[in-house]
Amino acid sequence: MTEPLHFGGLTIVFPWVLFFLLALPILSFFKGRVGGVAAVRFSSTKILTAVGRKRKSLSRAFLPAIFFLSMALLIIAAARPQMGKSISRVQASGVDIMLALDVSGSMKAEDMSIGGRRTSRVDAVKVVTQEFISRRPNDRIGIIAFAGRPYLVSPPTLDHDWLMANMDRVQVGLVEDSTAIGSAIAAAARRLRERSAKSKILVLLTDGANNAGRISPVTAAEAAKALGIKIYTIGAGSEGPAPYPVQNVFGNIQYQWVAFDTDLNTLKKISEMTGGQFFRAADGQSLVKIFREIDHMEKTKAEVTKISLYRDLFPWLVTIALTLFILEILLSQTIWKRLP
Repeated sequence: MTEPLHFGGLTIVFPWVLFFLLALPILSFFKGRVGGVAAVRFSSTKILTAVGRKRKSLSRAFLPAIFFLSMALLIIAAARPQMGKSISRVQASGVDIMLALDVSGSMKAEDMSIGGRRTSRVDAVKVVTQEFISRRPNDRIGIIAFAGRPYLVSPPTLDHDWLMANMDRVQVGLVEDSTAIGSAIAAAARRLRERSAKSKILVLLTDGANNAGRISPVTAAEAAKALGIKIYTIGAGSEGPAPYPVQNVFGNIQYQWVAFDTDLNTLKKISEMTGGQFFRAADGQSLVKIFREIDHMEKTKAEVTKISLYRDLFPWLVTIALTLFILEILLSQTIWKRLP
């Protein structure tokens, strides 16, 4: 016995039955060459040919075609073709993740590279974040972007296609420029608090020091810890001055080497007190590795329910085959009646 064959939405349960179709051309070849003894013999058939109607000669090809088509349909029906598909319903893994991404002005610095091409920090983060999301199809993931204040890009969702489409909203300049890390943690924690997931994770990425907002990063982290939220922090950007694009009076882009303030010690403290981990992403390659490491550390199994929705084509094929058989009998006994 062979395994079922699948052709898109069509499934053949017993494909080995289809080998019987090979016998039909052989039967067709011998049909008409083997038969009974003629009841009447003629020295010549020219007279009968002249008398007979030409349209009756069609029966020599049409009637056998109907017969063999019927046989082919019955063989195909015996192979049990089915239309439909299997649907896999995946329940959420029990892990809810919020990504808090810094989009302050310093994220325009171009000291990272993705795929061998130099790019800005914010564009590198977007590429790596999209890869991270694609690796976790069974987790609810949301995004908060922040500069002088946080703004919601997407609440935690399993609709990752919609989430990816909203990544265009992660860009520099949508809110006032500064870095409100504490407010970003508080906003993300507020979104995760509404969830009943077994595991709640916040991935915070920034390249600066907290200089805005009404709540300090440590205070916000304490509140997150009380809610059972684990925070992974990532300090992005190279140490020292970085090439920063500046528009001159003629509208052209020039690069200046600019140094930005960072507060890595606070990021380390936030991660330690919540049971997370601190990472340093000095370039694009290390940023990719960090997100993959976080993905590996927070892996969980998701429950998958497979539902098969199939409709047998057997009754339809048998009905058509029997109809053709009846048609062949009627035609052979009426307008295309054969002489004995």
